[in-house]
Amino acid sequence: MNSSDLLFRNPPLESLETAHAHFAMRNGLAVKFPRQVTPFAAVLENSAMAMADLRSLLEPGELVFVVSFERLTQVDGLKIGGPFGVRQMEWPAEAALPEPATDAELKRLSGADAEEMVELTSIAFPGFFRIRTCEMGTYYGVRDGVVNAAGERPRLMAMCGERMAIRDFKEISGLCTLPDYRGRGYAAALITRLLHDHRAEGARSYLHVSSDNATAIALYRRMGFRSCGEFPTYRVTRLEE
Repeated sequence: MNSSDLLFRNPPLESLETAHAHFAMRNGLAVKFPRQVTPFAAVLENSAMAMADLRSLLEPGELVFVVSFERLTQVDGLKIGGPFGVRQMEWPAEAALPEPATDAELKRLSGADAEEMVELTSIAFPGFFRIRTCEMGTYYGVRDGVVNAAGERPRLMAMCGERMAIRDFKEISGLCTLPDYRGRGYAAALITRLLHDHRAEGARSYLHVSSDNATAIALYRRMGFRSCGEFPTYRVTRLEE
């Protein structure tokens, strides 16, 4: 697995040690995000002690994803699956920013939209977006219509936002569009908005995508993202007691 050009070899760990340190739940050689924020954790070394520390941070039945270039050490009480390849991509610092791909109105989302955001993302990547994931950064969405006379908001059709921030880099994540609304340029428009935000803030944009998601990788490449390499991640679950 090519890792020589990676910006970050262990994004969850580096995020929890820098921009998202306020989320960090720690015990010894392990650290994780709160369960309701995002299902990522890290160990400081690949050892039985570190994995036991990780187990102590997990609730029974809780699942997290851990980056490791070696197969994780097995300990009692944990189930380990994988590895699964993840592609890391960045927006080149010198690249010109794209123009908006559509005139769709992009709305800023907040905690008030969290349940809808979880419902939407469950279509593409169930379990990854949680009720508090929106606290990790800025999220934008596209809705089908306007608020009606009864004050009801129209359906959330598409969204995208920020997840793991590391120093001056911000991860673009949570990109999802309802199947019936694909092909209208919403994905490109949402990414473009975030790219412009990041450039204005003096931040760099990067993202992660499953190594076998050829459709998404092709979209990001067409837009101008550059591949930085791949890393393996493992699914770790604390067994029910």
